[in-house]
Amino acid sequence: MTSAQTPDPRSPIRHRPAVRIAAVTAAAAFTAAVAIGTAGADAPPLQADQQWDLVWSDEFEGAAGQLPSSEDWQIDIGHSYPGGPENWGTGEIAYHTDDPANISLDGEGNLAITPLRDADGNWTSARIETRRGDFKPPEGGTLRIEGSVQTPQVDGEAALGYWPAFWALGSPYRGDYWNWPGIGELDFLENVNGLDWAFGTLHCGTAPGGPCNEFNGISGETHCGGSCQDGFHEYAFEWDETSSPAQLRWYSDGQLYHSVSEADLPADTWAQMSEHAGYFILLNLAVGGAFPDGVSGTTTPTAATEPGHPMLVDYVRVYSRGGSGPDPDPTASEPGEPGQGHDAYAPIDAAAFDASSGVPVRGSAIGPLGDGEWVRFDDVDFGSSSPLDFTARVASGAGGGVSGLVEVRIGSSTSPPIGTFAIANTGGWESWRDVPGNVSSVTGVHDVYLTFTSGQPDPFASVDRFHFRR
Repeated sequence: MTSAQTPDPRSPIRHRPAVRIAAVTAAAAFTAAVAIGTAGADAPPLQADQQWDLVWSDEFEGAAGQLPSSEDWQIDIGHSYPGGPENWGTGEIAYHTDDPANISLDGEGNLAITPLRDADGNWTSARIETRRGDFKPPEGGTLRIEGSVQTPQVDGEAALGYWPAFWALGSPYRGDYWNWPGIGELDFLENVNGLDWAFGTLHCGTAPGGPCNEFNGISGETHCGGSCQDGFHEYAFEWDETSSPAQLRWYSDGQLYHSVSEADLPADTWAQMSEHAGYFILLNLAVGGAFPDGVSGTTTPTAATEPGHPMLVDYVRVYSRGGSGPDPDPTASEPGEPGQGHDAYAPIDAAAFDASSGVPVRGSAIGPLGDGEWVRFDDVDFGSSSPLDFTARVASGAGGGVSGLVEVRIGSSTSPPIGTFAIANTGGWESWRDVPGNVSSVTGVHDVYLTFTSGQPDPFASVDRFHFRR
C-alpha cells in the first residue's frame, strides 16, 4: 500500500489491505440497494429505545460559530500530541486548530468540522476528543456509542484526501502516545476520498502484524446506508459483555455489518484492550495520509482537491444496558469539601484539600505545581473493596523537556506511592485532559496525598479534580 510516511508500530495509523481497497474501489462504481438515511432534522429522540440508559451525549445545540462545549470536549491543536507521533501517526497533513472556521456549531444543531486551504496551499482542519475517557460496558452489560454523521458531500477528484472519522481510543493512550495498538482503537466510521463506503475497524494487539492484522486492523465495510453523499447516516457500535465470549458489533443505519468476538483474539490481547479504565471518543476530519493515499494510489490531497466541504455531526450519544457497577458518570456525585471527608469514588475538587505545601489555587484547580509540592485530603473513604484505578483532570503548559509524576500516597507525603502517572505539556495550562493511573490495593478510610515529583525545578502540572474507580 502506498503510504505518506513509514508507519510507526506504536502509533494509531489506520491502513487497509491493498487487495481489499482495490475491491472496494471497484465495487463503489456499482449501485447499491438504498437504505433510508437518518437526516439531522429527523433524528430520533433521546432514549427512543427505553431499554438503554443514556450515559452521556452532545446534541451540538448552540449559536452558529460557537466552539463545542469545553466541559465535554477538548480540542487537539497542531500536528501531534506533545511528544507523540508526528502527523498524528497517520501521515495526514492538515494543522488542527480551534479556529471556528475549522470547527464550530452551525446553528442548526450540528457540529461542523471544515478543512480549509490557504493561498500558500497549507491545509487546516480540526480534531476533538471527549474529556471523559472511561466509556466501557458496565460489568456484565452492554455499551452503545452512536452518532449521526454527514460525511463531506464531495466526491471524485475534488474529494481526494478527505478522511472523516468517528472513533475511540483506549484511555491509557493519553499521556503515553506510544502504546498503540495494544490499548485498543475502535473506529465507528471512516470514509476516504468521497467514496460511497464506510469502514468499521478494531485495532489491537501488536504492530506490524500481530493477532489484529496491523496496521490494517480487523475491518468491515458497508455502503453509507445508500450513499455517503445523501446526507446524515447513523453509525453505531456495541460492546456486549452480557455473555461469554463478549461481542463487538458495528452498525450503519441500524444494519449490522461487522462483528468481532472475544473468542477471535488471544486472551492477553483482549485483556489489554478491555481491562483498562475505558475509551475516549474522537471526531476529526483529516486531510491526506496513509489511508486516502493507499486508496487513490497517489499522494493526497492534490491540486484538484476542494477545501471547504464540512463533516457534520448531529449528535453523539453513549448508552449502557444491563450489568452492574458504579454510576458510569463520575460527575453524578457532588465534589467533596474540605473538613467533611471525601468519597473516593466521587469527584474531588483539587482545591478542596485539607492541607498543602502552599500550592496556588485557581477556582476548583490547583497549580501550576512542581517538584516536592503536595496536597492532603483527609478521611477519604474507599469502602470495603479496592479501586481498580484513579483518574485526574490535569493540564500542563510546561516548557519543552519538562515533565513529572502525579502520585497518590496514603497517610504521608513521603510514603511509597500507591498510584502514579506521568504528565508533560498538554498544550497549555488550561488544556485539560483526564489521565488515568493504576493503583495498588487500598480499602477503608485514609488521608490521601497527591504529590508531584520531577527531575526539573520548573512547574509541570495543574490539577482540577480527581477520583478513584472500581
